[in-house]
Amino acid sequence: MARLLQPPPKFHPSEWDIANKMQCASTESQQSRSECVVAESQRLLDEIEKKTRKAQSDVNKKIEQRREEIKFWKQELDNKLEQIVHETEVLLTFKTRLEKSLESCKEPLEIAQKCLLNRQRRTGIDLVHDEVEQELVKEAEVLQGVIALLGRTLEKTNEQIRLNRSAKYNLEVDLKDKFTALMIDDYCASLINNTPDIKYAGNAVKTEGNFVSPEDWIDFSNINVEKADKQRNNSLSLRALIDGILSQTANDMRKQCEVVNVAFRNRLKEVKDAKHKLETLLATVMDETASQEKNIAALKKAIADKEGPVKVAQTRLEVRNRRPNVELCYDTVQYRLINEVQEITKDIQRQDTLAQAEAELKGLSRRQLSLETEIQVKENTLYIDEVLCMQMRESVYINNF
Repeated sequence: MARLLQPPPKFHPSEWDIANKMQCASTESQQSRSECVVAESQRLLDEIEKKTRKAQSDVNKKIEQRREEIKFWKQELDNKLEQIVHETEVLLTFKTRLEKSLESCKEPLEIAQKCLLNRQRRTGIDLVHDEVEQELVKEAEVLQGVIALLGRTLEKTNEQIRLNRSAKYNLEVDLKDKFTALMIDDYCASLINNTPDIKYAGNAVKTEGNFVSPEDWIDFSNINVEKADKQRNNSLSLRALIDGILSQTANDMRKQCEVVNVAFRNRLKEVKDAKHKLETLLATVMDETASQEKNIAALKKAIADKEGPVKVAQTRLEVRNRRPNVELCYDTVQYRLINEVQEITKDIQRQDTLAQAEAELKGLSRRQLSLETEIQVKENTLYIDEVLCMQMRESVYINNF
C-alpha cells in the first residue's frame, strides 16, 4: 500500500530538453514528409488529369475517326444497295418480257400443229410431203426450240433475281448494323464528364466475346460490296443476253412464219393452176363426150337406115330363088341382087366403128369421172390450205418484247 502511493519518477532537465528537441525534430520530419507527399500528390494529380484529358481526347478522336469510317462504308453500302435494287427492278422487267415472249409462242406453235393436222385431211395425190409441210414442220421445230431456250433463260433470270436479292439482303443487314453502330458511336461522342446518365460499369471492359478485328470488319463489308458488284455485273450481262435472245428468236420466228406463208401462197397458186387445167380438160372431155354421143347416134341411125334395103334385096333373092326349072337363071338381076346384099352387108359390118365409138364414150365417161374426182381433191386441198390454214395463220403476229 505504501508502494502504491509512491510519486512518479522525475526526469532530468537535460532529458526534458532532449525530449522537446526530439518532438520538434520528429514533427519537422513528419511535416517535411507530408509536404513531400502533398507535392507528389499534386504532381500526380496533375499528371493523371493530363493523361485522362489526353486519353479522353484521343478516344474522342478515335470515335470520330470510327464514325467517319462507318459513314464511309455506310455510304458505300447505300450506293451498292441502290444499284442492286435498281438492277433487280430492271431485271424483273426483263423477266416479264421473257414471260410474255414465252406465252406468245404458244399460239403460233398451236397453229402450226393444227395446220399440219388439217393438211393430213388432204386426199389422193394431194396428200404430198410438199414444201409447205416441210416448212410447217421446221416452223414447229423453231418454235419448240425458242420455247425451250426462253424457258432456260427464264430459269437463269429467276436464279439471278434470287442472287440479287440475296446480295441486297446482305447489304441491308450490314447497313442496319452500321446504322446501329453509328448511332451508338454518335451517342458516345456526345458524352462528356458531366453528362447526367453516365455511370460506373465494372463489367464493361471485356477482352473476350464476339469481337472481330478491324481488318475482319473491313473485309466483311468489302465482301458484301464485292458480292453486290459481282451480281450486278452478272445481271447486266444477263440483260444483254436476254435482249439478244428476244431479238434473235423474234427474227427467227418471223422469218420462218413468212417462209411458211410464201410456201402456202406458192402451193395455192400451183393447186389453183392444176385445178384450172383439170377444169379445162373436163370441159374438153365433156365437149368430146357430146360429140361422141352424136356420132354414136348417127352410126346407129345409119345402121337402122340399112335395114329396109337389105330386107328388100334379101326378099327379092329369096323369091327369085323359087323360079321354076330353067327360069332359075343367074341373070343380071340375080347377079346385081347378090352384089347389093353383099355390099349392104359389108357396109353394115363396117359399122364396128359403133362399138369402138361406144368404147371411146365409156373411156370419156371414166376420164370425166376421174377429172371430176381430181377437181374435188383440189377443191378439198384449196379449202384446207386457203380457208382452214391461211385464215388461221392471219392471227399469227410475232412481237418484239
